Amino acid sequence: MNWMLIIVSLCLFFLPESFYDNDFKKKVIVVWQPSHQTDTGKDFSEAETCNAIAEAAMQTKPKFREYKVWSLGKAGYHHADSGSNTKTDHTTAVIDGKISGYAFELQESNKLSPTIFISVHNNGGTRRNAVWGYIHYGDKYEHENRELAAALIKSISEASGLENRGVLLDSTTGRNDYRCSSTGKLSFYSLDENVNVAPYRVLLEIGDNAVSRNLLLSNEGRKKIGIAIKKALAGWIKEKRL
Repeated sequence: MNWMLIIVSLCLFFLPESFYDNDFKKKVIVVWQPSHQTDTGKDFSEAETCNAIAEAAMQTKPKFREYKVWSLGKAGYHHADSGSNTKTDHTTAVIDGKISGYAFELQESNKLSPTIFISVHNNGGTRRNAVWGYIHYGDKYEHENRELAAALIKSISEASGLENRGVLLDSTTGRNDYRCSSTGKLSFYSLDENVNVAPYRVLLEIGDNAVSRNLLLSNEGRKKIGIAIKKALAGWIKEKRL
């Protein structure tokens, strides 16, 4: 009997949880994409709100290898501070020789080869004080992305009081005209597997810029939401042992 092998096996079995946690933190790369839209809602900057939420999440432990991609204030790109994630003119189009802010953000993200990609937005015109999770239709990680999105919005809902409206497919929104080249269905540009190399990709619509205004403009509210996102994200990563 190989006693050395048995001893090594027992040591690995009884390794403290922190050993695995540290290993996860080294391997997992998370990219945050806060909205860069400054033209949504009266006296309301979605970019400011979503960036504050993303920053709060990034500053909350456990800290993975985390990065933010954001076109706001970047010269040389069209729709760098506005535009829709579901409109061709605002995403894939080249205008006056310039790529879009969304295209810049996805290029920067792809350079990092992220494990997880989280896009943070606010909804508008819904008349609901709620949170929604969106995932991409039709790629091989759809099931895992649904689980991740569900965990994130559940945590946000419990921490903030926002109604949990569940996880939806990007193909169901009926918005604008950007389509996935694989399925031909309406899609979110940032979630398209032909655009985004991250296997796990979700888009969060957090609150309504009118109905949830007080929460979204509150520093306390933004921080609370960011912490809730990180808590659920860390739990999901640990469960999946990525």
